[in-house]
Amino acid sequence: MTGALPPPDPALTARFAADLATLWRGDGRLGVAVSGGPDSLALLLIAQAALPGRVAAATVDHRLRAESADEAAFVGEVCAKLAVPHAILQVKVAAGNVQAEARAARYAALARWMEAERLAALATAHHADDQAETLLLRLGRGSGVAGLAGVRAKGLVPGTKLPLLRPVLGWRRSELAQVASGLKAVQDPSNTDDRFDRARLRKALAGVDWLDASALAQSAAHLADADAALDWAAAREWAECVTKELLGYSYRPSAPRAVALRVLARIVTELDGEAPRGSAVARLFESLLARQPASIGGLVARVMPDGWSFTKAPKRRA
Repeated sequence: MTGALPPPDPALTARFAADLATLWRGDGRLGVAVSGGPDSLALLLIAQAALPGRVAAATVDHRLRAESADEAAFVGEVCAKLAVPHAILQVKVAAGNVQAEARAARYAALARWMEAERLAALATAHHADDQAETLLLRLGRGSGVAGLAGVRAKGLVPGTKLPLLRPVLGWRRSELAQVASGLKAVQDPSNTDDRFDRARLRKALAGVDWLDASALAQSAAHLADADAALDWAAAREWAECVTKELLGYSYRPSAPRAVALRVLARIVTELDGEAPRGSAVARLFESLLARQPASIGGLVARVMPDGWSFTKAPKRRA
């Protein structure tokens, strides 16, 4: 790579700075997760323009593709031209659900990097098109409010108390591509691989002019608000209607179904040590509502005169 990198459009830089200011006071340095794709490269460029000398970048190499090492090195070259410190974080992805395990490994590595570098917050390049695609995919799978809720602009790095920011959540993919147009970004082959639902959906949306991705993203944000409200109501229901017993929990439901389902899921998680699937919790609720005993995971649920009881199922003798 040769030549200096042109700075982003000042108007876009000012827009980014304003968006970031709504999420972060700006104390300390900002960490940026950069894969080398056009979205994350745009975030890197515009963050450095808005916060010169106060940005550090990291690329997580999952080592799942032969090209990943070269892609991480490419990001390092871009960072060198911007005078942005850059780290390559190699991780090992556990067996199982590759996407879920890769995400867990990625955020764990980024958290360690943030702590070592004493970074104040981490920024990722999630944008409005990501939100819209996720909403449509989950609608097609019959997801409930929790599944349909979009990611929030501000949260925590999973498993930590470190701030996680998504300052371009209101931006379109095309706007970020404009910022990174001077670079030959990494293209993840999975983004165009028809074996993946998201890739097929993205191609379908490209030819549809009557769906507004920004409006869909806003709907996902509204659903995130609804999800937070249900969590609040479930916490109140727990405090008022759930009692810890010698062998488990008792629950005297008083809330609507959507809230009661969350309380049941928490009871199962507390006793069984593993979060249940939503469909299993729904079946449990319907059985108890019909005054029928039921089981879920390693638990037994029974109908009592004043509510429902939950205990661990007795171990079977060999």
